[in-house]
Amino acid sequence: MPTSRPSPTHFSMDRPTFRERLNAGLMRGVTLTRSLLYQVVLVGSALVYSTLLLLVGPMASDERLDRLAQSWAKLNLVALKWICGLRCRVSGLDRLPVENAIVLSKHQSAWDILALRAVLPIRQSWVLKQELMRIPVFGAGLRRLHCIPIDRAAGRRAIVELVREGLRNLQSGRWVIVFPEGTRTAPGCRRPYAIGGAVLAERSGKPVVPIAHNAGSFWGRQSISKTPGTIDLVIGPTIPTAGRSAAEINAAVEEWIESTVAALPGPDAV
Repeated sequence: MPTSRPSPTHFSMDRPTFRERLNAGLMRGVTLTRSLLYQVVLVGSALVYSTLLLLVGPMASDERLDRLAQSWAKLNLVALKWICGLRCRVSGLDRLPVENAIVLSKHQSAWDILALRAVLPIRQSWVLKQELMRIPVFGAGLRRLHCIPIDRAAGRRAIVELVREGLRNLQSGRWVIVFPEGTRTAPGCRRPYAIGGAVLAERSGKPVVPIAHNAGSFWGRQSISKTPGTIDLVIGPTIPTAGRSAAEINAAVEEWIESTVAALPGPDAV
């Protein structure tokens, strides 16, 4: 008995039309072009602002230097909005404590660096990989901003250095910003949360502010392309550290961040 062939219309319902494929290709091209244009703004502004930090650093107060860094971050967020159509929605600012604290944040993209610098209290000290300090001009600018460079391969010595410098900056009234994953992590993937930030919290007694976001769904960790949409950044409830071990603090931070990130929408839902 001969078998019947499916009608051509059966396939056309599942396959995109030529016009749909063409439109999708054009949209990808437009997105890439806009992303490359923004990349020029990002690199150019980083070079200009780093040079300014070097020139005015010996004469300017820490507050002026911090404001300069904040203005660079805000400039880039505005550029992302107008060039790439990439916006941000921040919730939980009212949860920030009055006094300085330790911020432990999800790290998916270069975007989170811009956003945290722009929205958090201005006096910030960032824990970062020491390789960044070796970048000409840019690294020298970072030194003016009380950053805490860490050798990630140093193991326990890196934690000791983080705690020593972190305590010094906390005592001077600065907020210490830590990415416990240590590097950018793609959406849907998980890395172990390093204990260093939690040890600093245990030793200092300062509260921890956890932060979650879905930036990696719009600006990938190894991608130039920026998908238009709205990134959600959520500032979590302050986690008290008095009487808690570093392991307990770290577990509480990881649980809140990962559960919050999992509930955030991706580009198609925004």
